[in-house]
Amino acid sequence: MPALIANDPLLALDAVVFDTETTGLDPAQARLLQIGAVRLVAGHPDEDAPFEIKVNPGAPIPPASSAIHGLRDSDVADAPAFPEAYAGFRAFAGEAVLIGHNIGFDLAILAREGKLAGLPAPANRVLETRLLAELCFPRLGSFTLDALASHLGLAVTGRHDALADARLTARLFLALLPALREKNIRTFGEAEAACRQLTHALEGYARAGWVEPVRPTVSEGALARIDAYPFRHRVKDIASLSPVILPSATTLGEATERMAKRGISSVFVGFEGGETGIVTERDVIRQIGTSGPSALAKPLAEIATRPLLTVPAEAFIYRAIGRMERRQIRHLGVVDEEGRLIGALSARDLLRLRASDALALGDAIDTANTPADLARAWGRLPGVIARLRVEGVSATDCAGVISREIGALTRRAALEAEKRLESRGLGPAPVRYATLVLGSAGRGESLLVPDQDNATIHAGMAENEAWFLTHGVAMTELLHEIGIPLCKGGVMASNPAWNGHAEAWSNRIRSWTETTTPDDLLAVDIFYDFRAVHGDAGLAAALASEARSRAHGSRAMVKLLAEQLGHWSPPLGLFGRFRTETDGRVDLKKGGLFPIVASARCLALSHGIPARNTAERLAALRAGKIGADGDLSAMERAQAVLMECILDQQLADIAKGQPPSSRVEVSSLGPERREALKEALKSLSAVPEMTQDLLFSG
Repeated sequence: MPALIANDPLLALDAVVFDTETTGLDPAQARLLQIGAVRLVAGHPDEDAPFEIKVNPGAPIPPASSAIHGLRDSDVADAPAFPEAYAGFRAFAGEAVLIGHNIGFDLAILAREGKLAGLPAPANRVLETRLLAELCFPRLGSFTLDALASHLGLAVTGRHDALADARLTARLFLALLPALREKNIRTFGEAEAACRQLTHALEGYARAGWVEPVRPTVSEGALARIDAYPFRHRVKDIASLSPVILPSATTLGEATERMAKRGISSVFVGFEGGETGIVTERDVIRQIGTSGPSALAKPLAEIATRPLLTVPAEAFIYRAIGRMERRQIRHLGVVDEEGRLIGALSARDLLRLRASDALALGDAIDTANTPADLARAWGRLPGVIARLRVEGVSATDCAGVISREIGALTRRAALEAEKRLESRGLGPAPVRYATLVLGSAGRGESLLVPDQDNATIHAGMAENEAWFLTHGVAMTELLHEIGIPLCKGGVMASNPAWNGHAEAWSNRIRSWTETTTPDDLLAVDIFYDFRAVHGDAGLAAALASEARSRAHGSRAMVKLLAEQLGHWSPPLGLFGRFRTETDGRVDLKKGGLFPIVASARCLALSHGIPARNTAERLAALRAGKIGADGDLSAMERAQAVLMECILDQQLADIAKGQPPSSRVEVSSLGPERREALKEALKSLSAVPEMTQDLLFSG
């Protein structure tokens, strides 16, 4: 079994569900008679290979106990003693999560038998269906296995046989999953943390002498599991060791052509006297954005950054990571022992350290056959992101990875929904359509607490609406099942307001732009960041073109968007102290990211800028001389700081089994980051007024 991580989805859990039968109900006196167990493999019961063994207790079985489970002395006379039976169970269970009903009793029995035999008690992580059931149905009168089976409509056969009870408990666990999802309990870590809060039940376990079925909080967090690769491998193992060095008189156009042909992201520039500089693909974009096509005629001498920062080829990779992070750069020269330039190292090379993880994740999404497979793939994402953060990848780049995977999952859900409708006799899609993701996923800025923001546009008419709404319901239900929750605001393709033919969408856009009301603002905010992830890209492109054109000419809509900023202020109080909530946290989405994203969107729409991503919008505004360069640059820097604070807090929360959010615990921030956050928030104070001035001055 693979090692457990906190973010493993319950829907796709590898586990062993087991039960025992004993000579009595007092764990201090009772002896073991039978163990029965079944595996859950990626959330699916493996009925073909159960485990069942009887145990000779070495003592008579009381008649009262036999009356319950039917086991008599003659039934276990030839059975093995505990050490042999326990060895078989340990081999079957391995390191898997153990699931049981009133499992604290079973664990206490195993612990006592182990103590008598000089064997260790199981060290596996545990889930208790009795506690999970109380989380789901707190007002239920009884939480016995029979009562819960009746409540959930589960058939009961062969009760008080260990294997039969293990099979029933497995079905009970799977039946609880939808109710747990409604309580926002989707992962092992969240389930464990939630069970830990049921102190009254756990106190009952202690009084009965049972083993507590949840462990204390442990710091097994994703960020604590630092990948050893950067500390074991050297720069020369991943760098490109055939550097391109061009004369300083070379034009930017010639250099760009060379980069394109070689598939590289930078070239080095040689100057008289032996000095070396560098020109990167970002320099090319910046020059063209500022000066237009004429920039291609500039010599590299005017553009190159120098002196070139380098790293020895023999250095361990973590030194290169630290240098890039500290100097806020994405390229380094690689030098040999004599200091000669022999190669180039880019952030892209470092990202390829985790290419196998990213490719495996993408492949897992693309090849998944069941919702549990998709849930497992989605559950791997925080681990990948944690490793990227350890390796110095920025939070904004990580957000791009997360957003792409949300898009990939949405695409798979749309395809699976098509299959489900066909299997129900509703046929294939009647006309061309496109599935859209909106909001932060559309902008490429999602972090680890997404909900569903999606929509559908199709090429049909009103008579096709029923099929596409049914498809939207199937798609959003599947996404909810695998771990991307339903949107509380209803911004989903299952809602007629976010599903329709091209003419219907055109009417909506016209309404938003011509007769905008405050109630329209949420829709406008989310809609204008959309991108297509499945289906007919032409439909989506035409919709985007019309939407931007109408927004560009709608002073009323842009004015209302800008007015939203007037109600915002940074979460800072007197003397620059953070205004935290009662738990010491501050919501950095509302308190920090909101004005940046909203201002960039508002200004981009008003000036007809097609970019979706916030950083790209700010760059386009700067290139177009719309706003002061210093103000726009400050917004970019603030966004980077805010996203890093939020993402790292989310990873820490996930590791503890806490649902992640945009709320950051201020006391957990180091002094430097706390000051950086404070400065970032202060720099945003002028954003509302700046936005108003840029929109309405003159």
